[in-house]
Amino acid sequence: MALTGELAKVFQTINKKMGEDTVVLGSDITETGGRITTGSLALDVALGGGWPVNQWHEIIGEASNGKTALALKTIAANQAVDPDFTTVWVAAEQWVPEYAEMCGVDTNRVYVISTNIMEEAYEAVIELVNTKSIDCVVIDSLPALSPSPEMEKEMGEATVGRGALLTNKFFRVVGTAMKRSLVEDERPVLGIIINQYRMKIGVIHGDPRTTPGGEGKNYAFFTRCEVRRKEWIEIGSGTNKTRVGQQIVVRTLKNKTAPPQRVAYFDFYFAEGGACAPGEIDFAKEIASLAVVMGVVERKGGWFYHGERKWQGIESVISSIREEVDLKEEIQKAVLTSNEPLVTDED
Repeated sequence: MALTGELAKVFQTINKKMGEDTVVLGSDITETGGRITTGSLALDVALGGGWPVNQWHEIIGEASNGKTALALKTIAANQAVDPDFTTVWVAAEQWVPEYAEMCGVDTNRVYVISTNIMEEAYEAVIELVNTKSIDCVVIDSLPALSPSPEMEKEMGEATVGRGALLTNKFFRVVGTAMKRSLVEDERPVLGIIINQYRMKIGVIHGDPRTTPGGEGKNYAFFTRCEVRRKEWIEIGSGTNKTRVGQQIVVRTLKNKTAPPQRVAYFDFYFAEGGACAPGEIDFAKEIASLAVVMGVVERKGGWFYHGERKWQGIESVISSIREEVDLKEEIQKAVLTSNEPLVTDED
């Protein structure tokens, strides 16, 4: 639709003052980067196709439940797709290259900023995102960052609220840096912040859990994902039982582009002896489970059907997907394009 008259003049003035393409027709806007994989097919489906880019996302959970593993698997999966995929990891906590490599990350494509001073970390992230030359930023973790006044004061002196103020200012400023052209093909960026639950004091009713950084940050996140361990994966029996992995449950608490409160399950292995190598997600089990839930693989009693293929028992389906690359890709594609709703209730 061609604009004429006063409206066209106003739009031209705004674009001249604020930058080209500040105001465009809605039909001229193309998806600026779209989505990228999380490394887990189940979570990709729960999010509506993966992480939306050019936005910030929060991974929340208790200690040692799989938050860092999910961030690392996201990096590894996208490095496998894109040889130029570059990540900046803000290590407020210790960066462990051995663990990252176990999760499949090429550490030669990860730049680590080692600081736990909040102002330094936020300023570095804003400058790097502004370059439009990186693909992913991970802050690990928000509770480990401390405002500089807190670092300078004695242990007994309080600096209440300083971290929340800085975090809210960071999101207001970095929002401009995260923006990409609405009509041009600019390099997208993904922002992930790892956070941990803390307990509110004196709460009798409602959820007593909260997350550091203040309440304002929750509005800045495009998605918020709660990660928790459902159960351990063990091998052996009796006193010889050994934990080799864990079943991780991810609930989407907030999602601005797909229904929230969806639940994704996947098995993550951290030791030898399990169905997959250490650092791997059991992709075959993910694909098989989703395929049955979404009707891609039809179940009739103990038998499972897909096209002309037939299996007895779900383990047979999983084995075929694990061994046959073509079958894996065929069923995975069918799951991603299925119109069947994802089951959101937990057992």
